[in-house]
Amino acid sequence: MSAHASDSSYVDKEKGAIYDERALPAEIAPEDAIVRRYGRFGPFLAKLFASGVEARGVERVPEDQRETKNMWNNLLMWWSVNTVLTTIPIGTLGQAFFTLTLPHTIAAILCFGALGGVATAFISTLGPKTGLRTMIITRFSSGYVGGTIYSILNILTQLGFSVTAVILGGQTLASINPGTLPLVVGIIIIGILSVIPCFIGYNYVHYYERYAWIAIFIIIMFLWGLGGHAGFDINAQKPLEDTGRSLSADILSFGGIVFGSFTGWAPVAADYNCRLPANTSSMKIFLLTFFGLWIPICFVEILGAALMTITDPAYTDAFEAGSTGGLVAQVLAPWGGGGKFLLVLLGLSVVANNIPNSYSAGLSMQSLGRPFAMVPRFAWTFLAFVIYTVAGVAGREHFSEILSNFLSILSYWTAFFIVIVAEEHFIFRRAGGALGGYNLDDWDLPGKLPVGAAGILAGCFGVAGAVVGMSEVWYTGPLAKDAGSALFGADLGFELAAAFAAVTYPPLRWLEIRLTGR
Repeated sequence: MSAHASDSSYVDKEKGAIYDERALPAEIAPEDAIVRRYGRFGPFLAKLFASGVEARGVERVPEDQRETKNMWNNLLMWWSVNTVLTTIPIGTLGQAFFTLTLPHTIAAILCFGALGGVATAFISTLGPKTGLRTMIITRFSSGYVGGTIYSILNILTQLGFSVTAVILGGQTLASINPGTLPLVVGIIIIGILSVIPCFIGYNYVHYYERYAWIAIFIIIMFLWGLGGHAGFDINAQKPLEDTGRSLSADILSFGGIVFGSFTGWAPVAADYNCRLPANTSSMKIFLLTFFGLWIPICFVEILGAALMTITDPAYTDAFEAGSTGGLVAQVLAPWGGGGKFLLVLLGLSVVANNIPNSYSAGLSMQSLGRPFAMVPRFAWTFLAFVIYTVAGVAGREHFSEILSNFLSILSYWTAFFIVIVAEEHFIFRRAGGALGGYNLDDWDLPGKLPVGAAGILAGCFGVAGAVVGMSEVWYTGPLAKDAGSALFGADLGFELAAAFAAVTYPPLRWLEIRLTGR
């Protein structure tokens, strides 16, 4: 090739290299790489990408392909994702499962929510710095194999979120005119509406989430007003609330669920800002993400807790018969047809919540390894849709149990995942640290990435911390028993998972770097 770029060449401004456009690296032109890879299906895929479907999957975004247009979506996207019907039932668990009064429920939501918001906002800052999706970033602390393990955990996490979303959305749609729309059909409707933006990809996801919060936020305000009119009773749970050590156990256990409702977004937080310029202010990203999470999640979870204090038998019976969807329908019932219309919008609001679950589940499937990354992102997204829709239909009668157990367990692994990534970033990758930064070109080179032994072992210690500290219906760890009452333990799972990983990772990683140099 001549020293000058020809008409069929591409100049990489970052590396100063000239590529033949017929053989561009997948990072620079993923659509061309996929079209060439699939031979006879190439023309069809080319038309698909030309129509706007995103080709880029887990490949790193080069600096000269970054853009600033979605900066404020670090706030607005998370606001839309969490100002939804799906967030309400988390607040109801404080009273339904832990018999907490409203003041104690609110305190737990605000405090544990702030902790989870800080952790998730930190992960979000790594997107612009690296140009990588979240699960790929884990390779720089836990190696290729460790990154695969995290990807598996994240696939299960996002599919679990999706299952709860489609069930609740389906329940709400089915409760509008009981007997006319089967719950199964409602679940399928929510699933289909969720997968469409994800199939198209990154830009359409951002466009939808930029505006989705507006109407639903107004409806949430209506629910506050109608609930207040029905009569919030701040002391409704007082006779049922535990005291002493049992009360502490209840708060810690509920707090773990709240923490999980925030940190459940940490494994996907960098997926939606990795196209921002590398020099984007980390503080701005952190603050926008934190408030985009903390304000709407707390606001809506506290609404769920407040609705549980209504003592009118019509409302308590509605919750017993139809869970959160039935309770919300009863709150809107005084408005008749108008209330049913708002209920439809609330049921459909879970689409905004389910979009990042579906989109990032597909990315995590690609992150399992090179053979998986060669399959187009949209194909994995469609597979995720099939899995969570079928699972939602199968588990539609057990929503509260699924939600409670899923969010508790979720907080365990996200806690040690965040700690390990943070310690790698602030201790070993800082300027002047043992490694002095990230060699981002190594993102898919197992031989140049860390071996991963330190990250995997620290994760195992994190699991051990969760096991001795967890308190679930089906198992209570020894430390959880000691911290709780005679009947129920205190769920210390995420705290101990984070602590065990935090203590063990630095010495293990130091030894790994000393022995391997990477």
